[in-house]
Amino acid sequence: MTIQGPGILPGLLRLGLCAGVLAVCLAGAPVRADQPVAPTAPPVPVLSLDFERLFDDTLWGKRIAADMARDSAALNAENTRIADDLIAEEKSLTDRRAKLTPAAFRTEADAFDERATGIRAAQKAKAQSLTQTYEAARQAFFAASGPLMDEVLTRRHAVMVLDRRAIIRGLEAADITEELARLMDARLGAGPAEAQPTPDPAGNGGE
Repeated sequence: MTIQGPGILPGLLRLGLCAGVLAVCLAGAPVRADQPVAPTAPPVPVLSLDFERLFDDTLWGKRIAADMARDSAALNAENTRIADDLIAEEKSLTDRRAKLTPAAFRTEADAFDERATGIRAAQKAKAQSLTQTYEAARQAFFAASGPLMDEVLTRRHAVMVLDRRAIIRGLEAADITEELARLMDARLGAGPAEAQPTPDPAGNGGE
């Protein structure tokens, strides 16, 4: 039997052919300006940074913290030893009091008080020097992170970095703490040795 025209095709077959032609036409047609397109994720203009975590997670920060812990433990041990010596000296003076004249005892007691006061002042100065050294090392660390932070800003097409603690809510994609930590480890390692000088053992600034 010879097919005479499209009217003889079953309805579903005719509909399928029309749909196929329409699909080919749409595939080759340009996208109109008013047609919706899938949005692309824009760069995050404002980044965030957890400064304390950056310090704790980097090789340089860990080295500074380890130096501080070591020097603090040494100073605490020294303070304990000195305190024990002073207690023993004070007890010896008290035990000898009955054998000394009032004037002699007063002379020794005044000398002991003066010496103990000087020792306490020297140890306090050591503690303050250690704290200042630690803070100076932290400042050097954060100053060194600045240029690398600029690199991340440029790479991320961002305009600023905010302290994460000041942000109420934000996307995790804006947090550059881990990225900057990896960059600092790769570029700076444990940091320059002079960034954490050893405190003056005498606590007198080298006098």
